Amino acid sequence: MQVNRLRLAGLMVFCMAFFFLGFKAEKIPPKLKEKLDNAVLTTFEVEGFTLELIAVDPKLNQKTPSELGGDNLFKVVGNGSTLGYAYLGEAPSMKDVFDYVVLFNPDLTIKKSKILIYREDHGRQVGSQRWLKQFIGRKSGESLAYGEDIDGISGATISAKSMTLAVSNILESMQVLQDNKVF
Repeated sequence: MQVNRLRLAGLMVFCMAFFFLGFKAEKIPPKLKEKLDNAVLTTFEVEGFTLELIAVDPKLNQKTPSELGGDNLFKVVGNGSTLGYAYLGEAPSMKDVFDYVVLFNPDLTIKKSKILIYREDHGRQVGSQRWLKQFIGRKSGESLAYGEDIDGISGATISAKSMTLAVSNILESMQVLQDNKVF
């Protein structure tokens, strides 16, 4: 009788573990992952690549202005070599948030930034490549100021300020990671 209870308890634990581990929620929603993959594909001009998650120690993450504790920092690998890095972020707009990616060269200069999903009717100008190209070539450790280093956008002030701050924070964060030999 005691053996049957132990077996039943063991079976229940196994089933619960299988259920919770077998149905793990994907951390990056499929639509966002598709847009991220497309941005990487077109920016690095490769046929095949992988995104390797870069895990950042929580203590080091506390020293960075950007959140690096989730599925948001990747090494872009193609043909067995490092093509660059990708940071997937979220920034506030007037009433919602938008998803963006900053793609880096291996030397940690910005290769491209792109708004992946914008959820508002106003302020979409922040997603124009004409405005976003201002971030290209910026280096890790740089600090950017809206209206000084980065031109403003009439009608998208909140989103443009938010994107500028987000990119500035990730540049500073990349420098912290570089100083701590993560790259």
